[in-house]
Amino acid sequence: MDYPIYLDYNATTPCHPEVLEAMLPWFSQNFGNAASKSHAYGWVAEDAVERAREQIARLIGAKTKEIIFTSGATESLNLAIRGTFEHYSNERQHYITCKTEHKAVLDNFQKLESLGAEVTYLDVDSQGTIDLDELKRQIKPDTKMICLMWANNETGHLHPVSEIAEIAEEAGIIFCTDAVQAAGKVPVHTQGIHLMAMSAHKMYGPKGVGALYIRHNHELPKPLPIMLGGGHEKGFRSGTLNVPGIVGFGKAAKIRLREMVKEGERLRVLRDKLEIELLKITGTYLNGSRENRLPHVSNIAFEGVEGEELLKQLNRKIAVSSGSACTSISPKPSHVLSAMGLPADLGRSSVRFSLGTNTSEQEIQSALDWVREVVRGGFSPGS
Repeated sequence: MDYPIYLDYNATTPCHPEVLEAMLPWFSQNFGNAASKSHAYGWVAEDAVERAREQIARLIGAKTKEIIFTSGATESLNLAIRGTFEHYSNERQHYITCKTEHKAVLDNFQKLESLGAEVTYLDVDSQGTIDLDELKRQIKPDTKMICLMWANNETGHLHPVSEIAEIAEEAGIIFCTDAVQAAGKVPVHTQGIHLMAMSAHKMYGPKGVGALYIRHNHELPKPLPIMLGGGHEKGFRSGTLNVPGIVGFGKAAKIRLREMVKEGERLRVLRDKLEIELLKITGTYLNGSRENRLPHVSNIAFEGVEGEELLKQLNRKIAVSSGSACTSISPKPSHVLSAMGLPADLGRSSVRFSLGTNTSEQEIQSALDWVREVVRGGFSPGS
């Protein structure tokens, strides 16, 4: 198949060749169940899982025992949020999150509201920034958790995680962060953070495996398990471990620790070239701030064009999206851009460009040429 130029790395990333190579033996000769404690097949698999756990912990500055493997970030966030709710089941509960969070967070909190919890959804300004003073004002005696993402999946905006962690620490409440788009892209840490969700396929690892960092040796409680059946992963997540995927996740984390800073600077240069040239097109606007964001993401609004047709035409030669892959089937404007105050028509005609390790200068130039052709007359609304 003649694939288009791929500029949708926030949706998923290709497995790094070293990751694929590391995984292959664990599908065949090293096929043991990591929970088989009585023979060598299980011991070898368990050792591989623990090496990967150490590699992932090193990426975020955690202790090895603080990494719990899951099937992906959505499961990690379910465990973090709903597991916390279960712990406090006999108490009044209040949670604080933000209107621009990923649906894996927002849908969980809507479920908690249906079960009796109170949830505050913080507003953002036109840049996607929360008001930290407003965050402080919303904290109540029964607030159990602040849940705010590290980096926004649609705009790349970075929340002030260290400041949020200090606020949570001072108030004595849990701070949970969705670090899916940040871990492996920019340096992250665990200071003041109690729960952190990650996903392998966002950092050149395999799909179907993720992790939840759970802070150890702290007075605030850990989430209760939401999956039962064997007590795997220190009782937090039962189920046979995906050994090949976990090995790949660990290898990807090791590679990202080695490459992410240099690679981030390279992508920043390419992203800026793309963005500067796109914004020369009449009726284009940058969604969000030029500063304080991931180095490889640009979200551009195209005024005066029909959004669905724009995306259809662009995707003939470049693979881009209008927002989260998890909401791409919806014709509604992005909830992130709506929360930032963008009118619905501009929200529908906004495109997220996200670059990655295989993105070249030639690809950026070819993408620019095609966007110009499409927007400047390559189609008309309804064509």
